Amino acid sequence: MGEFYKQISESQEAFIKKQHMYFVGTAPLSEGGHINVSPKGLDSFRVINPNQVAYLDVISSGNETSAHILENGRITIMFCSFDQKPLILKLYGKGETILPSNEKWDTYANLFDVYQSTRQIIVVDVELVQSSCGFGVPRYEFIEHRDIHFSWAGQKGPDGLSKYIDENNLISLDGLPTALGLERNKL
Repeated sequence: MGEFYKQISESQEAFIKKQHMYFVGTAPLSEGGHINVSPKGLDSFRVINPNQVAYLDVISSGNETSAHILENGRITIMFCSFDQKPLILKLYGKGETILPSNEKWDTYANLFDVYQSTRQIIVVDVELVQSSCGFGVPRYEFIEHRDIHFSWAGQKGPDGLSKYIDENNLISLDGLPTALGLERNKL
């Protein structure tokens, strides 16, 4: 059975820091909308305090998380241990998309190595933490982070990345606007 907490403990924060991968889950309010689960890697996650976390989000094929957060705020982040000691840790909360134009950008961006392909930072106010056994999760060995994204972004360059965002990151699969979509429509 899982255990529930009102905030991230020091031992849970230490567990989070050791993970090379985590998963982000969001969903629209629409019953027929698409639920989204995104794997994340790199050195992109920070625990800011026991009830707030943030992650650096790079340009990718879609931007469902931002659209869902804009619509309803709900977000779940899951960490799984793939090494000897099994554990699953879920963070439930309300998210906010911070774009480079946001007055909060510098506060959060200073926590990360920001890349040319960084599109936003997702900040989550954690309302509930759940731990569970993870006994059914297989063991895997981490080898390295991939650098394919950075090669791709370098080949695209700033103008190519901006065009890619316009073509792929302004609305969700269900037609919901993302924070980038709203910002670019204001221009």
